[in-house]
Amino acid sequence: MFKNVTINDFLQDLASNSPAPGGGSVAGLSSALAAALGSMVCNLTIPKKAFEKLSEEEKSTVHSSLEACKESIDKYIELMEEDTRSFMGVIEAYKLPKDTEEEVEARNKAVMEGYKVALETPKKLCDESLKLYPVLDSLADLGNKNAISDVGVAALMLYASIESALLNVIINLNSIDEIGYKDEINKYISAAKEKNEAMKNKIINKVNSKIS
Repeated sequence: MFKNVTINDFLQDLASNSPAPGGGSVAGLSSALAAALGSMVCNLTIPKKAFEKLSEEEKSTVHSSLEACKESIDKYIELMEEDTRSFMGVIEAYKLPKDTEEEVEARNKAVMEGYKVALETPKKLCDESLKLYPVLDSLADLGNKNAISDVGVAALMLYASIESALLNVIINLNSIDEIGYKDEINKYISAAKEKNEAMKNKIINKVNSKIS
């Protein structure tokens, strides 16, 4: 879906009155941009003379980082598309008939399940995005010094993506009544926010120390 559209077409769809694509897709795109920037830093690092001065272990880390970034781009784009598909399930559930008590009960159940499915996609994006932080952290140490600001931009894009994904988790969670499920997800949100803040700050501090 999104792999083959132009930036302008995506923005036009985003700006329309359709509920999807929306914030969840933008969050996925933000993570994809972060991974692409990480890939760029690797590609600007490996051919340089300074790269040859690194230890074999450090060289291997940069090469592994490049592969991780490439794989992550595809994951995040797929999650952009999954976000649109999953939310459309909620919309379809709301269209179910509600003329009888049985229909109302079935509709309410379908809506609840739809919100759970819609919640899982941004949660999955959050999980996958958090995995990119160690890659960016290593590039803050080993990457081409002339591209170090791009590592910082990548970290900020990733931070925004995760915070955005969590907003989508929260708004879907508000429509779910199961107490135990809500408690579990709220604990997840708190832990994810704490990790997101800590990792972003760690990388930005490294970047600022190298460019100031």
